[in-house]
Amino acid sequence: MFHHSSNVFKRFLQSFYKQIIISIISIFLLFTTIGIMTTAKPSSRLSPSIFSSWTGNVDQSVFSVLFSMENRAFDLTHGVTVEQQGITKTLFNMMTSIKMDDLKSFLGHEIPGFSTYEHKVIIAGEGLNDLYALSHESGPPLEDILEDRKAVDDSEDEEVKEPKEHPYTTEGRKVVFLYNSHNRESFLPHLPDESEPNAAHHKEVNITKVSDRLASGLESYGIGSYVDDTDIMNVLNEKGWKYGKSYEASRPVVQEAIKQNKDLQYVLDIHRDALPRDRTTKEIDEKSYAKILFVIGAENKNHEKNIALATELHYLIDEKYPGLSKGVITKEGSEGNGVYNQDLLENALLMEIGGYENTLEEMYRTADIVAEAFSELYWEAENVNN
Repeated sequence: MFHHSSNVFKRFLQSFYKQIIISIISIFLLFTTIGIMTTAKPSSRLSPSIFSSWTGNVDQSVFSVLFSMENRAFDLTHGVTVEQQGITKTLFNMMTSIKMDDLKSFLGHEIPGFSTYEHKVIIAGEGLNDLYALSHESGPPLEDILEDRKAVDDSEDEEVKEPKEHPYTTEGRKVVFLYNSHNRESFLPHLPDESEPNAAHHKEVNITKVSDRLASGLESYGIGSYVDDTDIMNVLNEKGWKYGKSYEASRPVVQEAIKQNKDLQYVLDIHRDALPRDRTTKEIDEKSYAKILFVIGAENKNHEKNIALATELHYLIDEKYPGLSKGVITKEGSEGNGVYNQDLLENALLMEIGGYENTLEEMYRTADIVAEAFSELYWEAENVNN
């Protein structure tokens, strides 16, 4: 009897010691992991976007159930239920970003360019719910972009849209800065020898003309504006960088503009989209216009204020010209640049105007409308501040 009790006590001690050892090892590993994560260089740390991606693959109802387990009143009020799924399936979704009931999650990793359509839609204007109406960020090899091509600028020399009378002016202060990270983006209708979208690039007849038009429109409303003329594509070539580093190449340009001009309040990066004409054109009163899309980098510190500015502009345009603005979207680093230099100033936007099959006349008409809407927003904000 005594011998049996002794064996039981020994087994108890062995189990107790084992649990203590396991606890000590677990605590050691926990603190070691925390130490590595907090002392590692920022570039080596796990990005918040990774955790966001993991949790984004979990069904929303799972979080509702977890919350209801802590707050019974929530469960009683909302009657939360969730379809039971195995832990293996949930972990598989989190770690691979593949959803068994979503075909796009399989294709997005295998088809080049497919994942560029994966954006978060903040405001869906006309047609934006269509997968192929979203902004498509792509570019051919740099040597193709820099290739000399024949271009014809047969756009009508129309006057800038006559502004409404107003008593305001920035009195010589340049408060809006426009630039083009993809400055050689051009238009097939003005390139007579080209028919391929990837060939729609030119050193002179390109998106910078639209920026010039927009700046002229803003000036006509009393808003001091200027356009940077840096050939970003040439900068990439000189540095030996690829097209994907366009925003890194244009960043010093924006930084210098902000440094040199204390009056600067707004920074606009103007692009044309890589989508066909039927996705980038709107007919209004028997005239064709280039559609607009606002793109915000979700990983920049100012993204909430950037979104607020884009949202206000979208609604101002949509009120008078329904369907012209496709809406507002955000992109993260896995889907694009993720920042777009918008962290440098609170009032910074990237605007996609038209596409490679639009004409400069269509682009100019839209630029005039953007100038009109922007002036309304700008002077209203100035009046409030004053």
